[in-house]
Amino acid sequence: MSVRNVVKSVQDIMRQDAGVDGDAQRISQLCWMFFLKILDDQDQELELLNEKHVSPIPKGRRWRDWAANQEGITGDKLLDFVNTDLFPALKSLETSGPGGAKRAVVRGVFEDAYNYMKSGQLMRQVINKIQEIDFNDLAQRQHFGDIYEQVLNDLQSAGNAGEYYTPRAVTAFMADRIDPKPGETLFDPACGTGGFLTCSLAHMRKHYVKRPEDEASMQSSLRAVEKKPLPHMLCVTNMLLHGIQNPSFVRHDNTLSRPYADYGPSDRVDIVLTNPPFGGREEDGIENNFPSQFRTRETADLFLALIVRLLKPGGRAALVLPDGSLFGEGVKTRLKEHLMEECNLHTIVRLPNSVFKPYASIGTNLLFFEKGEPTKDIWFWEHRVPEGQKAYSMTKPIRFDHLQGCIEWWGGVKRKGRKEGPFAWKVTAEEVKARGYNLDIKNPHTVADDHGDPEELLASLAAAEDETTRLRDQLKAILAEALAR
Repeated sequence: MSVRNVVKSVQDIMRQDAGVDGDAQRISQLCWMFFLKILDDQDQELELLNEKHVSPIPKGRRWRDWAANQEGITGDKLLDFVNTDLFPALKSLETSGPGGAKRAVVRGVFEDAYNYMKSGQLMRQVINKIQEIDFNDLAQRQHFGDIYEQVLNDLQSAGNAGEYYTPRAVTAFMADRIDPKPGETLFDPACGTGGFLTCSLAHMRKHYVKRPEDEASMQSSLRAVEKKPLPHMLCVTNMLLHGIQNPSFVRHDNTLSRPYADYGPSDRVDIVLTNPPFGGREEDGIENNFPSQFRTRETADLFLALIVRLLKPGGRAALVLPDGSLFGEGVKTRLKEHLMEECNLHTIVRLPNSVFKPYASIGTNLLFFEKGEPTKDIWFWEHRVPEGQKAYSMTKPIRFDHLQGCIEWWGGVKRKGRKEGPFAWKVTAEEVKARGYNLDIKNPHTVADDHGDPEELLASLAAAEDETTRLRDQLKAILAEALAR
């Protein structure tokens, strides 16, 4: 059976279980089970290469010990083992001493994990299906990686869980333009399910990883933090799936909970790639971790302030921000002024409202900047939905090739030879300053739709309202006459 059919069968079996309610719970359930299988396959391969390798999961709780045998425990006995033995043991793993970092990864994954399944028989069927996938088979692992990507994409329809997923065309484009290299410290302070990390890994392996030392240098230079338990679990599993031997760099924490002033030189990074949560509000007190001029409870604004601080001189960043951050006033104005003074904000790519559908339908922007020199000019590129398509959707999402026009215009690493055109325009820092740091600058090459003369439109509206009133009074009279008979 193909990997795709295995995953589909697993999902179909789970839908029969009374305890699993909706996409988010099913994906969470799938995740911890896949995590244990992937980790055990990785452990078995490492044991062949190094006889001293010790699994972070104790004997008796490894996947091979209780799940791999198709005729193994099932029914109530299986449920009892999972609920009263496996989960408590993994939630309380000792994280000190040799191998503590990997045990901390396992403990972190299971810290907020939960077994939603109520039927031990159905759980055994799921386990047996998962057992059919060999994650040490490169072809199977790559195929599963594509399917896992689709599983993450499914989160978009799982209520608020959609906030964890950035379209892969967008993450791949941003990683491609930032061009990370092995050895450069790369940080995602709100990593979600790990999309920017996986795209950066793919980019570096394609262009720069030629030797085992390059791979080791790349893996040792990754940093990530995720606040919420489900995407943290999904991200760690994603890292294992993408060949990361020790995903302990993915911390389950809130980046903003550490005081701004506490981030010193040792915390500086070469690259930040992220889509910080926007539209959200941080809990009371978080804003007090920041200098008074940047204090707000708007999550995206706090992340922007922190990212500027975290970059090394010469460091570069790409992040997603909503339109509101571009035209907002008050703290937002001070943040944009600070950004342009400390960094060269060289490019803003404006995306259409439909890129993040269905869970968000607001205009978003990709900001690219480098730390160390103030902004002189900002180039804008307006990305438009392909001709013949009204908007992006679940069935017709944005694809990487849709952004090829921007890549061709970009002008290489040094961004040389850029020209204004139907989709591109340049604005000076002085012009932005004169606008009160309002970066919501529309494409000057677009001819605005002619909506008519405002006075004529108002007169037409007044006439329509008068006609509506006349018809309503007429209808009332007819009804009154009918009731009087």
